[in-house]
Amino acid sequence: MSSTEPAPRSVLSPLAEWVVSLGDWSLFAARACRGVAQRAFRGRELLRVAFQVGYSSAGVVGVTGLFIGMVLAVQAYGQFHTIGLETSLGAIIHMSVVRELGPVLAAVMLSGRVGSAMAAELATMRVTEQLDALACLGVDPVKYLVAPRLIACVLLTPLLTVLADLLGLAGSTLISLYVYQIDSHHYWRHTQEFVKVWDVCTGLVKAVIFGGVLSLIACHRGFHGRAGAEGVGRAATEAFVWSFIAILVIDLFLAMFANTLYTMIWPPVNPRVA
Repeated sequence: MSSTEPAPRSVLSPLAEWVVSLGDWSLFAARACRGVAQRAFRGRELLRVAFQVGYSSAGVVGVTGLFIGMVLAVQAYGQFHTIGLETSLGAIIHMSVVRELGPVLAAVMLSGRVGSAMAAELATMRVTEQLDALACLGVDPVKYLVAPRLIACVLLTPLLTVLADLLGLAGSTLISLYVYQIDSHHYWRHTQEFVKVWDVCTGLVKAVIFGGVLSLIACHRGFHGRAGAEGVGRAATEAFVWSFIAILVIDLFLAMFANTLYTMIWPPVNPRVA
């Protein structure tokens, strides 16, 4: 074999590259968390990022939650009506929105709107050597730029999740009570019996974790953006794709953990058969 020919690529090379990337991201996240603890950023930058994450994203998150609630009511009514359980529709939809769809949809919309913008902004700063200029001035760019974005996403993602939950419940209630004429007394009674404070807290904890993960992934992709307009666009795309995948994977494990923890705290009571 000629010395100019490239060495054969190992089957485990993609796995090794993935492990290295995960380790690099973990170190990046640790530096960002140290920046939060040390307050190595300006308050004005935190307010600017919080405005973009919170106020500017409220509209799209609210509209998404509203129509998701409506669609769930429309799709589920036919199945529940055929077995005579249409009054239980509110309990199923509201629990689904509060525990799963609210936090997941809010995080996905943020990753598409805010995460991509963060990655593109930081990738542009990388291309124009602004990050190198901060390092030359003795400022850690990760702590200075990533820390306020991490704080903003962690604090505001739960608030946006609450907005998505409320509008999702309003949309499903509007369709169920005023379109399909479901009895309101039994509709709300079943909702009160099945949707508990635990479900609301579970969704909010998920939102906090989703917000931190998507902000760190977006900033990490921005810091590793390649040169040129293509590199900036690729960083924004990778930020959304990897954030979306991470949200779904983390949601699976958080749901399993929450169900296991609930069973340990409140074990089910098996009725005795006489």
